[in-house]
Amino acid sequence: MEVAKKAAAESAVEFIKPGMIVGLGTGTTAYWAIQALGKKVANGLEVKAVASSVASEEEAKKVGIQIVSFHSFSSIDIYIDGADEIDGEKNLIKGGGGALLREKILAFNSKEFIVIADESKVVKQLGKFHLPLEVVPFAQPLTMRQIAALGCKPSLRLKNNTPFITDNGNYIIDCDFTSIASVAELNIQLHLIPGVVETGLFLYTMVAKVIIGKEDGTVRLL
Repeated sequence: MEVAKKAAAESAVEFIKPGMIVGLGTGTTAYWAIQALGKKVANGLEVKAVASSVASEEEAKKVGIQIVSFHSFSSIDIYIDGADEIDGEKNLIKGGGGALLREKILAFNSKEFIVIADESKVVKQLGKFHLPLEVVPFAQPLTMRQIAALGCKPSLRLKNNTPFITDNGNYIIDCDFTSIASVAELNIQLHLIPGVVETGLFLYTMVAKVIIGKEDGTVRLL
């Protein structure tokens, strides 16, 4: 799928213009966007960027992209990031890489959020991919019980047999809903649970474009 991911990423980067503030996503597809933007910067494109994770920020610096403070601008011109699932209405599940909170902050504060993905990420209904939630560590078992009451099987994400810690110092709960009938309603219900910091549900209202890459190197707009 790397050819498809790379094609989608390179297509999205073509929308970046000189002088823009660019948001950089996290994950295997966003990686290719960072590489593509790095090449443009090396060829003279002048932009400034912010990243949704420490890993993406470090990768951007490696390829010569200037990273700036969030205090130095009021909004992001374009934010480019991948998705774990995309339905026909452009609703998303994100957070497989554990950066969903920072990703949503950047997407919300962007003039244009461009989603890039390969064809395997397009589904009829969200939910087969386990929905990530970022939660505070305090009383995490109680928070998980409340999440489970909404009809899913929640599990604490682990890394090396210990809880996975986000860049914000929180935990990730991965929720098996099987399918999600009402994305907007579930998003509201989850936000009402104290301890849930943010959900991996990104509603279609946040999304400007979805670029799907194919294995033959072509792309299509969803």
